[in-house]
Amino acid sequence: MLQIGFKCNRGVVRKNNEDACFVIPNKDVYIVADGVGGNNSGEIASGTAVEELAAYVKAGELDNCNTPEEIFGFFTKAVDVANKKVFDISSQDPACRGMATTLVMTYIHQGVAYLTNIGDSRAYLFRNGRLKRITKDHTYVNELIDQGVITEKEAETHNQKNVITKALGAEPAIEPDFYRVGLAEGDIMLLCSDGLYGEVGEDRIQEMLKAAIAGDMKMNDLCADFVDEAILAGGRDNITVIAIRI
Repeated sequence: MLQIGFKCNRGVVRKNNEDACFVIPNKDVYIVADGVGGNNSGEIASGTAVEELAAYVKAGELDNCNTPEEIFGFFTKAVDVANKKVFDISSQDPACRGMATTLVMTYIHQGVAYLTNIGDSRAYLFRNGRLKRITKDHTYVNELIDQGVITEKEAETHNQKNVITKALGAEPAIEPDFYRVGLAEGDIMLLCSDGLYGEVGEDRIQEMLKAAIAGDMKMNDLCADFVDEAILAGGRDNITVIAIRI
């Protein structure tokens, strides 16, 4: 049994919302995307991506996939379809040139979360009072961290911290990262754009999750509280969060 909440908000600085989310409860698939590009093309990129992915999930043979190989094979094809659509629009429409989007998506099946990730939107797992990041950011500063050039603390204020190195629709083909995580009763899976974790630190996110569990809070209320917290901290970016309680 899953309890689901989600919220998508423009924030207080941006003129438009380039984030998108999609929940497909009857398939247990949950999607967050954060578009990049000039004018409003980031909005087109993220919206197109989630629409294509949702259509593929609804029409595809996901119910017949049981092994991890079959499941990740299905989502590889889904991402290929969405990537081609976004890339084609970007290539053919001068107003959308260079647009792309991040993607973090989870499919929950038989007590396991199967995650697909491109870019710097994130998936976290909250278990027994502790928050753990599952996905790895595809960003320039994360490459510097991996190379030992800078620390994670230095990355928080680096002047190129928003430069992503991989995005859906940026190239004719894309290879997402895949993760597989066993779930337990009481876990909360959190999917979010950088508008949340960029304003609200992981320590504070963990505190809010602890309080939500203690108060048996509904996931929609928790997501609304996360958005409010990000806005109080500045709301400089669009904010999207999906919370899934097991």
